[in-house]
Amino acid sequence: MPLKIRSLRFSINIKLLFLLLFVTVYSVRAQEIIEDEPTDKQTDKIQEKAVDSTDGFKAVKIDAVAGVVGDYIVLNSDIDKEFLQLQASGVDTKNITRCQIFGKLLENKLYAHQAIQDSILVSDAEVRNSVDYQLQQFLQQVNGEMDRLLRIYKKESEESLREEMFKANKDMMLSQRMQTKVIEEVEITPEEVRQFFNKIPKAERPSFGTELKVAQIVVEPKVSMEEKERIINQLKQFKADVEENGASFRSKVILYGQDPGIKQSGYKYTLNRKKPRMVKEFREAAFALQEGEVSEPFETDFGFHIVYCEKIRGQEYDVSHVLLIPEVSDQAKIDAKETLDKIRQQIIDGDITFAEAAKEVSDDEVTKFDGGQLINPETQDYNFELTRMDPELYSQIQDLKDGQISQVVAEADRSNNLKFKILTVSDRIEDHDADYAKDFLKIKELALNEKKIKAIEDWQAEKIEDTYIKITGGMRDCEFSSNWLKK
Repeated sequence: MPLKIRSLRFSINIKLLFLLLFVTVYSVRAQEIIEDEPTDKQTDKIQEKAVDSTDGFKAVKIDAVAGVVGDYIVLNSDIDKEFLQLQASGVDTKNITRCQIFGKLLENKLYAHQAIQDSILVSDAEVRNSVDYQLQQFLQQVNGEMDRLLRIYKKESEESLREEMFKANKDMMLSQRMQTKVIEEVEITPEEVRQFFNKIPKAERPSFGTELKVAQIVVEPKVSMEEKERIINQLKQFKADVEENGASFRSKVILYGQDPGIKQSGYKYTLNRKKPRMVKEFREAAFALQEGEVSEPFETDFGFHIVYCEKIRGQEYDVSHVLLIPEVSDQAKIDAKETLDKIRQQIIDGDITFAEAAKEVSDDEVTKFDGGQLINPETQDYNFELTRMDPELYSQIQDLKDGQISQVVAEADRSNNLKFKILTVSDRIEDHDADYAKDFLKIKELALNEKKIKAIEDWQAEKIEDTYIKITGGMRDCEFSSNWLKK
């Protein structure tokens, strides 16, 4: 039991994060391009700052093999690249040693190696989609100049760059899925939670900050039937132009489509029947098509669509779509705000309760039948810790007293549709030390995280013994938390 249990949740979460951190490095590269090989100055700097197991510094041979795990190798240059990538993503590496990064790389290779042994599959289509997306992100940072991107990564062709990215992405996905498999069946019983809590000395139990319960009533401006019919007719014209006149569907997507993410995916999505992606209505329309067919217009929460099927490969469908978002009239916006202003005044006057009004008029189907109560996505209960609350939500309720009703707030949803809402703070719990009954879900989370860490440690210990592992050169002087040297 650590000496400072009050920081238990923080330390457990940090440890879990550190266990998973290094498998996402290639994802980080989609946000910040780092040269594939260090420049001469960078090489000198790395050699001067390379941290050894005694927290000192020593020069390293950049391309020497540092270790082998199964069929995978880790080069000294891989460790240096990890340092550069972490620094580029804003991580303070001052207190991260070279041995720690090497240990995490070994763990990632162990996960990837064992994933292959356990026949965990990552389809080439999934990897290609990831590479396509990342390549688009890279190109955005260099103004679309492929030649410049190839110079940065010291590659002769786009094909060779894609090959390297494909291998890195596949290894990353294998590692991630193996880690998920290790902990996905870890569960915890109420008795285990109780034992976990009782082992913590009373004076050292975790403390929780001020928590609020928040409720809302949402009114959305309504799209007129005339506007819906206009959108549907336009999509029908697109469909007819493609089917009857041989027009390019992609040109319709580029010129008229309002899906902000489709350009990044190369103007197509790959759907798999066994792995749900996109909303239900979209999937149903796509999987009903044959190659070359265009769907009838259909509606989702995002707007109206037509879908075009480009290619079918077994369970995988390459599809594109045109999304059109109906426009809401200014009058509809005025009417929605006035409706909510009226409801707010009725609540203040005591003519109706907040919960009754939510059930009667709110357009939020998730909360309207529960008194408008918001559910915390992190804890799945009604309590929001003030210091961890979403900044936008906090700004909307920060000045409210318990039971007070906010003014009408205008907000855009995930589809950029305008909506209006009023909020109230229905309950407030001040700073307090952990209480088993009151804070059961939070304590359960801490106990479950600790159990997951133990499962990962046990799994690693077992697989390290069963896997060919070789640590070479100066890296044998590292003091690992896992038994990589098999002593």
